[in-house]
Amino acid sequence: MSLLRSLFAIKPVESSLSADNSLKRTLGLKELIVLGVGAVIGAGIFVITGQTAAEHAGPAITLSFVIAGLAAALAALSYAEFAAMLPVSGSAYVYAYATFGELLAWFIGWNVVAEYLLAVSSVAVGWSGYSVGLLHSLGLQIPDVLTHAPLSFKDGQLAVTGAWFNLPAVLVVAALTGLLYRGTQQSTLFASMVVVLKVIVVLLFVVFGLQYVDPALWTPYMPANQGGDHYGWSGVFRAATSVFFAYIGFDAVATAAQETRNPQRNVPMGILISLAICTVLYIIVAAVLTGLVPYPQLATAEPVATALAAHPQLAWLKLLTQVGAVAGLTSVILVMHLGLSRILYSMAGDGLLPRFFGAVHAQHRTPHRTTLLVGLVGGLLAAVFPLSLLGDLLSMGTLLAFSTVCIGVLVLRRTHPNLPRGFRVPAAPVTCTLGVVVCLFLLLQMNKENWLLLAGWTAVGMLIYIGYGFRHSRLRRASK
Repeated sequence: MSLLRSLFAIKPVESSLSADNSLKRTLGLKELIVLGVGAVIGAGIFVITGQTAAEHAGPAITLSFVIAGLAAALAALSYAEFAAMLPVSGSAYVYAYATFGELLAWFIGWNVVAEYLLAVSSVAVGWSGYSVGLLHSLGLQIPDVLTHAPLSFKDGQLAVTGAWFNLPAVLVVAALTGLLYRGTQQSTLFASMVVVLKVIVVLLFVVFGLQYVDPALWTPYMPANQGGDHYGWSGVFRAATSVFFAYIGFDAVATAAQETRNPQRNVPMGILISLAICTVLYIIVAAVLTGLVPYPQLATAEPVATALAAHPQLAWLKLLTQVGAVAGLTSVILVMHLGLSRILYSMAGDGLLPRFFGAVHAQHRTPHRTTLLVGLVGGLLAAVFPLSLLGDLLSMGTLLAFSTVCIGVLVLRRTHPNLPRGFRVPAAPVTCTLGVVVCLFLLLQMNKENWLLLAGWTAVGMLIYIGYGFRHSRLRRASK
């Protein structure tokens, strides 16, 4: 096999479907919806919504969520078709391997690794902000040097803050790593209870917050552009890119396919139902939030609590919201952590990563080594870097993965037209093309510093592929 052909060798769909599954199939439709809602309703709704309104979009943040939701919906339809055809762990990485070949599959897989790793760490930073606020409401104070990142990121520049490290963020990652080490079923049971709590809190915020909304705060709906991506249409598009990572949850549903009962039916339904629920909630919450206080006041670590604090009549809801936010962000970290360990497990199964990443615990039947590794690296990132930087990089990885999956549906329709599909994208040529266009448009809103960081991450990944993956690929060995 020539070098070029080997780099773009496609893993047969039949090979993925017949692969040995050492993971337990314990998840049903209800658990998948819990995973999806648990991953989506988190940092986006409790943290990023307010911050992006303050810095980029103003009240037009609702429009940003509509744009981001449209892109996510178009990609979700493609994910649903792939998940019904290939109900295995790995999500976009596996889909790319079956359509574009090994090199591009590695590229997407490596960026999906960054996507999930940054999700774990960025949401942990958001969790820290609300947990510190909750403790303060209860009369407990943690020194600032232990609750903030030592680095800040604004207008494309990194700066030193004087803080030591973000201790609460490290502690929550460590605790959830231990829970995931024990088993998936126990983890989803915990997530189910947390999801119910945070959805109740979100609904209470909407119902009671609406009574104090001042429509005058929505005027002007789209503040005039103040240069760069601060307000105006450029700010709306920039905010849509920043909040896009909030929709990563349905990707996490796809990564759990190999642990799902009747995945051909349950995974597509889990993806679409969880996305629909969360998109509606995001738009409503964004409207209420910007109607409670002037949008510039939302540039805090806990913007929902900040908005409620401006209305003494809602003091009781502020405390409850802090509890719900801490619980909600906990479930997001849990689901993202679970998804990443399964992606690394799949890549190791293909020989592109060392066997260390594919080890399964004899008793718990979980990829325990990757679970511990994700906890270690995710905790380190959360300790050092601010949410603004982590969130932007996370959105870039998400948009790249979504674009690839949309294209992949069209490719597989041509190369495997007779493959059984439990779900089909309606009007696929139009739907998938729109998905790619919208995702790439949002990618172009990122500043050059983020592109440079993405390029650096990609370069590291390619060195790993050249040094290890290329030589140990099981697909290449089988073709010799």
